[in-house]
Amino acid sequence: IMKTHTSHPDIIKRLRRAYGHLNKIIQMVEEERPCIEVAQQLQAVVNALASAKQLFVQDHIEHCLDESISGNSQKAKEMIVEFKELTKYL
Repeated sequence: IMKTHTSHPDIIKRLRRAYGHLNKIIQMVEEERPCIEVAQQLQAVVNALASAKQLFVQDHIEHCLDESISGNSQKAKEMIVEFKELTKYL
């Protein structure tokens, strides 16, 4: 079970903003707005998601991984496995 970290509300806010922005882009495509405008807005959403992902992964490393390594060895091993799996998404 994932514990809520202090950065999670910020991550949620970023994701909701990107979600709203993406809905606007869909509307732009439906309205046949110029391709350059749509492409610029798509890049803004991609950047916002990348930023949220980076913050989420960093938070996990700083809190979950650090806590587990200082704890018992079995928990540390499990967290190392999880960390390795998580790094696939960087």
